[in-house]
Amino acid sequence: MPTTHRAAQYRGERTITATVVGRTPPGPGQVEIAPAYTGICGTDLHIAAGDMDARVSLPAVIGHETAGRVTAVGEGVSGWSPGDPVTVVPLRPDGTCPACRAGNGHVCEHMDFLGIDSPGALAEHWVVPEHTLLRLPEDLSLRTAALLEPTAVAVHDVRRARLGAGESALVVGGGPVGLLIALVARAGGADVVVAEPDATRRGTAADLGLDIVDPREQDVSAVVRERTEGAGARVAFEVSGTQSGLDTAVAALAVRGRLCQVGIHAAPRTVDLHRFFWRELELLGARLYTRADWEEAVRLVASGELPVDRLVSRIVPLEEVGEAFTALATGGGVVKVLVDCQAGAPGNTRGGTA
Repeated sequence: MPTTHRAAQYRGERTITATVVGRTPPGPGQVEIAPAYTGICGTDLHIAAGDMDARVSLPAVIGHETAGRVTAVGEGVSGWSPGDPVTVVPLRPDGTCPACRAGNGHVCEHMDFLGIDSPGALAEHWVVPEHTLLRLPEDLSLRTAALLEPTAVAVHDVRRARLGAGESALVVGGGPVGLLIALVARAGGADVVVAEPDATRRGTAADLGLDIVDPREQDVSAVVRERTEGAGARVAFEVSGTQSGLDTAVAALAVRGRLCQVGIHAAPRTVDLHRFFWRELELLGARLYTRADWEEAVRLVASGELPVDRLVSRIVPLEEVGEAFTALATGGGVVKVLVDCQAGAPGNTRGGTA
């Protein structure tokens, strides 16, 4: 096994660079995979912006939205063989904290989130604990499967919000997760509208057949009231991570409506608590996902119910990862960027359905 491989490293000061790093073989209970495609997500952008420097050890190989194939297994691993198509549930809870003991390991109080707290998937090879692997259908494209992680987020968010068939939902923020929430909610029978100011994202939403509102040009609350005979949204998903998005989501809620907070807010926000009191609103946090959310995401994507591959705006090789981060951070006409981690790799191991 070669002792080095290519990876994308965050080096601080808003710098993401492709470089050659050491390659470590899998140890006991570990599996090495070759990521075929790895998505760049909002959390990765927060890391690159320096918002998580207190948590990330530099230099850091980041990334956690991926699909690939097993390349090697460590001692004691059974049931996995080189070539198996897999994705990774990137959570390593400690199993002992109060949250874990209560059955909420996905929000472990000492979580090791792979790709943030430990090395991630923006690399030619990635060593992960065996328990994080999830087998993929052989006929599922690895490019499409790279979107399973944000789809699992969306499944968790919709379940957390208790959104049911026939209920009205507003999604504030039409980035990848916001669009996926809208698709999952629609697949479940909800009536969904998305509020998004960016023209590229609105165009993608329209191509997906979603109802879209430009909050700079229209009164979102008025649009929602018109769709709901004056009641307002039963559920609003705040996915923008902005004060204006939060205000929009709260204002659009019906009496006893539910606000599901999804977006990451790097700074404290002001919330109209009087409105929560007056209209008996609920605020629900939604952070990650459970394995059951992943299994539902695989079902929805593999069945074709969710056209997730249409969110992909661009695919770039590892060598262009820095430019890809810049394009996403500046809103450069893209929705979702995937990194082809095997492009140009010796003995390309992607294999099978790409």
